[in-house]
Amino acid sequence: MIDQKRVTRVLDRLEDLERLLGDPATLADPKRLKKAVREHASLKRLEANVRAYTSAIKELEDNKALIDDPSTDPELREMAREEAEGLPAKIAECEHAVLVSLLPPDAADDRNAILEVRGGTGGDEAALFAGDLFRMYSRYAESKGWKVSVLDSNEGEAGGFKEVIATITGEGVYGRLKFESGTHRVQRVPATEAQGRIHTSAATVLLLPEADEEDDLDIPDSDLRIDIFCAGGHGGQGVNTTYSAVRITHLPTGLVAQCQDERSQLRNKEKCMAVLKARIIDQRRSAEEAKDSRNRRDLAGNGDRSQKIRTYNYPQNRITDHRVGYTAHNLSSVMDGDLDLMLDALHEHDLAQRLEAELAE
Repeated sequence: MIDQKRVTRVLDRLEDLERLLGDPATLADPKRLKKAVREHASLKRLEANVRAYTSAIKELEDNKALIDDPSTDPELREMAREEAEGLPAKIAECEHAVLVSLLPPDAADDRNAILEVRGGTGGDEAALFAGDLFRMYSRYAESKGWKVSVLDSNEGEAGGFKEVIATITGEGVYGRLKFESGTHRVQRVPATEAQGRIHTSAATVLLLPEADEEDDLDIPDSDLRIDIFCAGGHGGQGVNTTYSAVRITHLPTGLVAQCQDERSQLRNKEKCMAVLKARIIDQRRSAEEAKDSRNRRDLAGNGDRSQKIRTYNYPQNRITDHRVGYTAHNLSSVMDGDLDLMLDALHEHDLAQRLEAELAE
């Protein structure tokens, strides 16, 4: 049920925001401007949804008036009756849209993301699966017009990755992928299996939002240890003989970030700091959410099979997300980057939980 007083109170903020957006002081402050623009867009969506909701209610009332009026032409009455039949469903849909618009947005949803995939239980097969997962996310990013840049990787002996870290840049990346963090389990016959037996392996995925100026994260140089070394891997002679790779340790927390994909030491340091800041912000956010069980998240575990969030069953072409009970037999297309149906199910589940908590309050 929509609280009309609350809707009015929230929308009253629109006039103030529009005045704020026209203030030269706001336009001169990028941080303040970004926050105001985001809030304004959110309130305009709410306004549009409220307008659609009230319009649908008015339409139903008008049709009922025509049906109940004895002077209404029979043909017009029948048309009004047919239109009225579908309006309750439309009203319910509009009401849901209004309630969703009232939920506080996560400012991090609009940010770029840092993706980490690590092989867990399963040795060489786990590394191969980690490689398959990274390819899956890369294909999905490509379909959305996002850019994937590898920051650091450690290849498995039989292929794939023991670990790969990358940035994904584009519109709304973190908001779309944020529920991918966790342990992913695979059931299949590995390429390394000579007798055709099905093995179970695991890899962990972690999605972090990039830090930005809104986080007010100021890290003094004294809190950092910076190590410079020669890049490894398939970088070519110019990379492997140049001290361009960077590893930065945040001494107060022990968090570490490493980058070696660029020939420039300076560029590697910049990217490394971006990863480190994201990890520091995530650690703080996790600590805050741990105090409030309503907002607690399930982050990536250690790769153990008992901590799974999703299972990829190759013999049955089946994928199952255990958090929301989602199951589909389209694993081959999912591994090629067709993630939208599964991601939609996760977001719908999250919305339902948030709406339930909102209504309970």
